[in-house]
Order: sequence, then structure tokens, then C-alpha cells
Amino acid sequence: MGSLCANENEKSVGLFRRIVGSFWFNLLAAFFVLAVMQLFVVKLYSVPSGSMENTLEIGDKVLVSRLAYIGSEPTVGDVVVFDASATWDESRERPTNPIEYAVKWLGGLIGVGPSLDHTLVKRVVAGPGQTIACCGDTGQMLVDGEPLEEPYVVNDFLFVPGQVDCSTEPMSRRCVDEFTVPAEQYVVLGDSRANSSDSLIECRGSSASDNCVRTVQRSDIVGKLFTVVWPIGNLGAPAG
Repeated sequence: MGSLCANENEKSVGLFRRIVGSFWFNLLAAFFVLAVMQLFVVKLYSVPSGSMENTLEIGDKVLVSRLAYIGSEPTVGDVVVFDASATWDESRERPTNPIEYAVKWLGGLIGVGPSLDHTLVKRVVAGPGQTIACCGDTGQMLVDGEPLEEPYVVNDFLFVPGQVDCSTEPMSRRCVDEFTVPAEQYVVLGDSRANSSDSLIECRGSSASDNCVRTVQRSDIVGKLFTVVWPIGNLGAPAG
């Protein structure tokens, strides 16, 4: 009887070892670990447009920390990834083909390939309670009345004091009226300022409408971008 039990135990151990040593088990385990990491720790994204050049290039693979804002909030200068809401007119139709849907769902889960998510990457220029306006005497963005240093900005709108500024006709498209950011919301801009569909795109110039600022809800911010991982030549943290 004892020998029979011992044989049964040996068979169970052998079966367990074959299962955990199999290719498919290890592949599923790898996918599981990737999914957990992406859901709770870091998430891999691909930069979709040139609005953040030269800080980020189209197609750059970047890692975003989901833990960066636990116990803290985004600050001015942070590069963040956020879910595009209907406010941004960026909502994406979900595929109706079940196979395409499944492939994109899996891609979003493990961070490899296309996904169902529609996310954007921009830089925070103002947070809740802060007031923004443009421009100062030299064309700088003002946050709470102080000029914002933005060495990373390229391709900005033309601003020449006395020639093309906020008092000329036509005024510089860099100019925007004063706006105080509501609670739990953020104003975000692209580093390639004139090539960015961002918070202020509808506010620039003399024809801007009221309530033109489109903010990002705190709940829509996925996390803080902390490094580029591909291509190797772009490896490193973004300027800021």
C-alpha cells in the first residue's frame, strides 16, 4: 500500500514538473507577469505623433510609471501619458471584428503590438488652481504671473515684440487669454508647440472662443513617462 502511494506521488510530481517545464506554461507565465507589470507598475507605449519633438520622436517606445503619482500629483514640466477622452475629439471606434478586437486587447494588456487604448503624450504646464496666460514681454508662457522656462520647446508660434505680439493685428498665435485651471484638471502642451493638438489649440489668436481650453482630468492620467527604451539611439529620460 505504501509503495502504491509512493508511486502515485512520484507520478504527480513528474506531471507537475512536465507542466511547469513546458514551453506553453512558460509562455503563459511570461504573459501573466507582463500583464501584471503593465496594469500596476509600468506600461509600454509607442509615441503616436510628432507633437513632442524633439523630446520624443514618432514611434519611440517609452515606459510610463504607474506608481509615480501615488501619494503625489503631476507637476509642471512632467511628461505624462493620458487616455484621450471625448473632450479631445480623439475617441477611437472599437473594432467590430472579434479577432481584431482580441488581438488589440491582448496588445494593450502586454504592451506589445496594437491596442484598444487611445492615449496621448504631452507635457504638463499648469495644474489645479494655477493660472496660465501668454505672453510675457519676451513671448514666454506665464504660470501664476511668472515666466515659464521651457528650453525643450521647438517650432513655436512666431512672436516678435512690437511686430507680432499680443497687441498687434493680427496678433501672435502664441497669445492666449488668462485661464485658471479647475480642480483635478491639468493643462498640457506639446513641445513642438505649433505642431501639437493640445490644451490650447482652440485658444490661439484673436478668434479664440470662450471655454476653449481643453484640460486633462486627473483620473485620465495613466502615469509619468520616465524613459525612452527604443530605438537605442533615443534611450534615456526626456528633457524637462
